[in-house]
Amino acid sequence: MDELYDGHIPTSTFQKILLGVGSAGVAIVNPWRDDMIAVMGEATGELALKSLRAKMLADPVGRQILENEPRINSQTVDLDYLKTLPDGTFGREYRRFLDKYQLTPDARRHVEFVDDVELAYVMQRYREIHDLFHTLFGMPTNWLGEVSVKTIEGLQLGLPMCVLGAVAGPVRFYNKPKHGRKYVESYLPWAMRVGQNAKFLMNVYYEKHWEQPLIELREELNIETPPS
Repeated sequence: MDELYDGHIPTSTFQKILLGVGSAGVAIVNPWRDDMIAVMGEATGELALKSLRAKMLADPVGRQILENEPRINSQTVDLDYLKTLPDGTFGREYRRFLDKYQLTPDARRHVEFVDDVELAYVMQRYREIHDLFHTLFGMPTNWLGEVSVKTIEGLQLGLPMCVLGAVAGPVRFYNKPKHGRKYVESYLPWAMRVGQNAKFLMNVYYEKHWEQPLIELREELNIETPPS
């Protein structure tokens, strides 16, 4: 197979199985290995990506996103402008999230192992809007926040890496009983409701909502107020 896009690494089915199993094992042991999580997502996500693409094609906004292929990075998003927006707007709160956790939209890894140009974009899009999910859901980047976001993503998107994170992630609370109780009693039920009831999150052109109040956007997408 020829290279389909910049950085593409063609792989056989057998190679994908090896990559998926190996990366999943490492990710379970060390869930902060974003490189292994990325590889697992690409090696195991073909069926889920096809389903996501079908849902996007069936929606006018989703189709527009697939046609335009917008990217979220420091070259495409005016981060200085977001900082000037009123408090409470989606764009301002996203910029505040980046500043608080010292993050950059340029940190998201580029897709390598997806053997379809459009599916590769769907995966890239998911990665680049992940931090927007954190902003939208009001979730921190600690383990409690990440597992909650992964639960919503698992229900909404069906990507194996998200499902694994949602199922295996809570095991990490064994040495943090306070966080574990908070997750089981508040965050998990909330995340389950959001994952099941919210509008399909891949069909949102987030870049067109920077100036919109975050509370209003949550209402539009049927996202319940996050637990505190």
